[in-house]
Amino acid sequence: MYNSLTAEVILVNASRNIRDKYNETQTRIVQYLKGGLEKGKHYFKSKYIAKELGLSPKEVGTNMAILSEICHDLAIIKWSYSNSTTWMVTSKAV
Repeated sequence: MYNSLTAEVILVNASRNIRDKYNETQTRIVQYLKGGLEKGKHYFKSKYIAKELGLSPKEVGTNMAILSEICHDLAIIKWSYSNSTTWMVTSKAV
């Protein structure tokens, strides 16, 4: 049976795995995307991610393209372009 300590250990291990897999910018973007998914969002614009995280839209776009190839937790698809690239993000089944 899970208790709060077990849940905390799982979260710490998940955070450690994310940091080991990605660079600092990619880690911040993945955490931002997962937070958005928890709130029911599935579409993210590079310029809004950039604004929230203090990055440039180009930096976000470059890292999102990399994450779309290497991220095993999220399906990241370049969706459309209208003033900024829109990305569709969903959780991958484990």
